[in-house]
Amino acid sequence: MIKKVRVLIVDDSAIARSMIRDVLERDPHIEVVGLASDPYIARDLILELDPDVITLDMEMPRMDGLSFLKILQEHHPIPVVVISALTPAGSQLALAALAAGAIDVVKKPDTAEAVAQTARRLITQIKAAAQSRRITQPLPADPSSRSLPDAWRQASTAERLILLGGSTGGVEALRFLLPRLPPGLPPMVVVQHIPPVFSRAMAEHLNRLTDYEVREAVDGDRLEVGLCLIAPGGFHTTIVRQGSACTLKVFTAPAVNHCRPSVDVLFRSAAEQVGRGVVAALLTGMGRDGAHGMQLLHAVGAKTLAQSEDSCVVFGMPQAAIELGGVQRVVSLTEMPYALLEALEGTD
Repeated sequence: MIKKVRVLIVDDSAIARSMIRDVLERDPHIEVVGLASDPYIARDLILELDPDVITLDMEMPRMDGLSFLKILQEHHPIPVVVISALTPAGSQLALAALAAGAIDVVKKPDTAEAVAQTARRLITQIKAAAQSRRITQPLPADPSSRSLPDAWRQASTAERLILLGGSTGGVEALRFLLPRLPPGLPPMVVVQHIPPVFSRAMAEHLNRLTDYEVREAVDGDRLEVGLCLIAPGGFHTTIVRQGSACTLKVFTAPAVNHCRPSVDVLFRSAAEQVGRGVVAALLTGMGRDGAHGMQLLHAVGAKTLAQSEDSCVVFGMPQAAIELGGVQRVVSLTEMPYALLEALEGTD
């Protein structure tokens, strides 16, 4: 018999608590064991009920969700999925919560239609959180990386391309990885499973950390040396080759692997349009998205990397790609910046 994931819902809104409970209880493998209207009540229920996962609102009376999360992670570590409003302020709080140790962020449903749109992602992230592992070894603080050979700066943007894909735990993996990559690299395209609005806030945050431009992609963007484009939440993103240049197509279509954007959609297009000049890496994440696309990239001669299990919050996506035989090299997150540079040297 499969053990149910026991969830405590923490939200000051009775309506929100009820909607979230109704969504979660639709899944036979999830049990809502408690409801708390503020962090002080949540603290007592955590000690009494010992839940597997907490859903946490950010804006609450008496103590805000971010402060509670920081205390919780220090004194009673437990997987937390943040449920945040789709506003600029809510997006910034959500990113701060991820930095403080939250497993993932889900948009807060406020209508019956929004509940339906959010349900699958919320259930998926609750299960991912239950399977997550706490990374206890601190990551190096120094963002320095190796020097950049001049040949990379001279490459046509249709000849070389860096692709990154991630899901659960991926925002923090990107926050570590991207600042450690030097400016002047071939174009980068990132698919991170994250809701709309949050993806733009994430791109803006990453841009402040790097020595090159990072921004959310729009349809028709030209891929350029030293530019990193983040696929917008809610849209698929593909590579389109036009002679010596490549552009992005950003479009609405059905979800693939229950994801939009989908890593598989991006990787497949790169295998068809660019081929062996691609260097692709799958980062931490729940599910199998990206595994088949990475297999296709490997088949056309691209360099393929996967994040190691010991450095993943959830090993699902890298593991699926490894099992399909599409991964050439498995490296820890701390090794990933250097592994990407070495893979680029191998695309000459």
